Amino acid sequence: MKTRDVAVLATAAALAATATAAGAQVARFVVSGDAIDAPLDGRVGDRARGEAIVRDRETGNCLICHAIPEPAERFQGEIGPPLAGVGTRLSAAQLRLRLVDLTRLNPAAIMPAYHRVDGLQRVDPRWAGRPVLDAQAIEDVVAYLSSLKD
Repeated sequence: MKTRDVAVLATAAALAATATAAGAQVARFVVSGDAIDAPLDGRVGDRARGEAIVRDRETGNCLICHAIPEPAERFQGEIGPPLAGVGTRLSAAQLRLRLVDLTRLNPAAIMPAYHRVDGLQRVDPRWAGRPVLDAQAIEDVVAYLSSLKD
């Protein structure tokens, strides 16, 4: 295993403990068109933490549906669009809304709302009342996805 992969896995383990900490609340935000312009809670995202969340099979579990531009990553999804070049196709603000709650743009979307708690059905009691990703984790994933330019 490469040193970089070990670092990403270590970061993911730390994030799993903190990204959905008990009591995590949904940050206030304003939707403007197809985007949320302001970072959630004024947070600054970290690309490396975002990559760890995307790659982690428990925290974000993004790779169950999406593929990232990392050929060594095994078992990448084909249901959602590939994430290679997403930072060129979508702005950080557009990515933020898609992570927070894609159903605001597409009510039939199968992608989970990572930062919503109301109106959900069949929620595991362990997750009831708290978002899958807190505001910092959302901003971290936005930072990583925004960096995927090619």
